Amino acid sequence: MTKHHVKQSPARAVTAGQPTQGPLTPEELQLSGRNHSMPFEALHDDITPVGLHYLLIHFDIPHLAADSWRLRLSGSFERSLELSLEDIKARPPVTMPVTMECAGNGRSLLKPRPLSQPWGLGAVGTAEWTGTPLAPLLDEAGLADDAVELVFTGADSGIQGGVEEPYARSLTIDEAMHPDVMLVYAMNGEPLPLQHGYPLRLLVPGWYGMASVKWLTSVEAVTTRFLGYQQAVAYHYLQGPDGPGLPVTHIRVRSLMVPPGIPDFYTRRRVVDAGPVMLHGRTWSGHGEVERLEVGIDGEWMPAHLELPLGDYAWRRWSMVWVASPGEHVLQCRAMDTSGARQPVEQVWNYQGMGNNMAQRVEVTVR
Repeated sequence: MTKHHVKQSPARAVTAGQPTQGPLTPEELQLSGRNHSMPFEALHDDITPVGLHYLLIHFDIPHLAADSWRLRLSGSFERSLELSLEDIKARPPVTMPVTMECAGNGRSLLKPRPLSQPWGLGAVGTAEWTGTPLAPLLDEAGLADDAVELVFTGADSGIQGGVEEPYARSLTIDEAMHPDVMLVYAMNGEPLPLQHGYPLRLLVPGWYGMASVKWLTSVEAVTTRFLGYQQAVAYHYLQGPDGPGLPVTHIRVRSLMVPPGIPDFYTRRRVVDAGPVMLHGRTWSGHGEVERLEVGIDGEWMPAHLELPLGDYAWRRWSMVWVASPGEHVLQCRAMDTSGARQPVEQVWNYQGMGNNMAQRVEVTVR
């Protein structure tokens, strides 16, 4: 894998990763123009339309021709493989609904704010992904006894933290051999859009989105731990600039509400009429099934109704009727999963702004 250290430009007042109390920087605004959140009203849908699904692109979108593209398996295998897209499509297909969330979701709400993609709470979406399980392909190539990890490399590359390299992430052998880890080539019944990894991407259900490498070109079995930037430096829970911290893996329990009523254009503050109001939204977790959802009305919490999940790795719908009285109100929702984890009401700060699953806050004027 190509890796270059790049001489840094003169220091700026703020740089990526540093926390700040100030307004959004030009760099953050530029990132937010390239990437986009899912609007909360898309929570109405079991499956998120492709154009509304959240999108994060680290570097540039590579344009790959499907007829010349190949996936290469190399390294500590008994045999190397080179597969075309048609070879992969000829393998047994699986379609599975999976909720995917960016590890930085909620970053912009932290105080002080870590500088990176300034997500609100909409860096999420649920799609039906079609592909083929990875494990049989690894069995076919024959993992050698000394293999400890698999490195998944995409066709996109760039500079981050002064390091120039392609986007790459690794999984341990046990993680990669999980039967639900897939190579996917379709999203909601159509070929992967360019921005979502065409022609092929990895899908690691239950993990934050950084693990599901897009524009996948190679799978390398390695005999030592992979120390690429996206694995060893980025995506860690840290309390300061120095590591190592804890690596980001599975999605923390979260819930979101469809904001009721109508919005003010600029502030997005909600306005509803007094009387019964149906509150509803979605909840999910990568650490176990969500078993309880509570709605807070001005700090008083009460249980909501949970519907069946769409699948083992997909969100489930919740609902509750609120009898709204005139005045100003604050609505929140929080979930608990079978691991015992519950969404916090207050922020749990970390240096990179990862996994901020603080309960959503919706301010409402009832008229």
